[in-house]
Amino acid sequence: MTPRNELAAQEVVSLIASGETSAEEVTRACLARIEAREPVVGAFEYLDPAYAIAQARALDDGPLRGPLHGLPIGVKDCFETFDMPTGIGSEIYGGNNTGRDAAIVTLMRNAGAVILGKTVTSEFIAFWPGKTRNPHNPEHTTGVSSMGSAAGVADMMAPVGLATQSGGSTVRPAAHCGVIGYKSSYGEMPTDGLMPMQASTDTVGFMVRHIEDAVLMRKALLGAKPAPSRPAGSPPRAAFIRTSHWEEAEPITHEVIERVAGKLRAAGAVVEEPAMAGRLDGFTEVAVTIQRFEFAHWRAYEWTHHREEISAPLREFMEEGRKTSFEDYNQAQITAAEMRTAFDTLFDDYDLVLTPSAAGEALKLGYPTGSSNFNRMWSLLHGPGINLPAGRGPQGLPVGVQLIGRKYGDDRFLADAAWVHERI
Repeated sequence: MTPRNELAAQEVVSLIASGETSAEEVTRACLARIEAREPVVGAFEYLDPAYAIAQARALDDGPLRGPLHGLPIGVKDCFETFDMPTGIGSEIYGGNNTGRDAAIVTLMRNAGAVILGKTVTSEFIAFWPGKTRNPHNPEHTTGVSSMGSAAGVADMMAPVGLATQSGGSTVRPAAHCGVIGYKSSYGEMPTDGLMPMQASTDTVGFMVRHIEDAVLMRKALLGAKPAPSRPAGSPPRAAFIRTSHWEEAEPITHEVIERVAGKLRAAGAVVEEPAMAGRLDGFTEVAVTIQRFEFAHWRAYEWTHHREEISAPLREFMEEGRKTSFEDYNQAQITAAEMRTAFDTLFDDYDLVLTPSAAGEALKLGYPTGSSNFNRMWSLLHGPGINLPAGRGPQGLPVGVQLIGRKYGDDRFLADAAWVHERI
């Protein structure tokens, strides 16, 4: 029998609904794994095992509450939780409790989820890392900032981890930890109660081990209807976009993504490199301009009252943002809006974009944890994105590929991503 903590989310809720297992049994299995591995991985910022078990027992003692009934979920520590502290990866807010839930957390509770604990995030969900280590090799990083959720799901501590993405905070950690990391279309999932980093791109995401579990989360929280699988003989059309950062990628990334493109072609898919890709050259700098300006202004309170408690790299980033003129920021927003319109037309000819998830394997522990250059532009374009594990590098660490879809076409996108995943 598969250990309960290793089950897919859909299997968990199905077995609980049928009475073949209980929320308490699954929660205890997750907690046992955490107890065994947390000293090595460090995925959790806050954990109260007795409280997690109490939530599970309450669910077992009542009627089925919803489509997530009994499912343990790790919540990234930038979402407010009324019954747990929300530290946002900063000593400034250590032990802080806002007394309320983020909207997405309330929706998960209403659907029957067990809030297992709070997973580690980087400082203010930016780029100064927390304590989490890569479960495949603890001498390596997980990437930032949904690091705890990615590592926890990869290490079988939980079936689902709640995440976010502003630049590359879902896709890159998922790639480094070898899990599926899905970010929704911008604005589709509620962000009330999420500490903003960059309001123009802040988006809710999920770390899972099976694409069907991302589909489950959308159905449970939004009422979204899953798209049907592609009929036989109707493969998706993929635009292979290397981006101007291609030479920043390691040889293993080139090898893996070229191999994936070859497998898709062999399965009958159209995989082409569209001329439109060249229009994205320089778009990362547009994203960075917006990110700097918004982060510096959104964190005005911490800058004014707690500046010395902010890490030096983040202070430097905020200083750059404070020096960025409104005119430059405004022009970047105009450019971004124009690019979204142009990019939308790409999906008249293609169903997916295929592109690297990260530069390569996870770096050794330390700072920086890597580059988000393969993610920022896509986040600013507001469409859905996903990392699919696609191989291992020379150090034995996971390497993934990234798919991007049409904005607000997430359900069709996930069905097409499943088609790709089955073939790679």
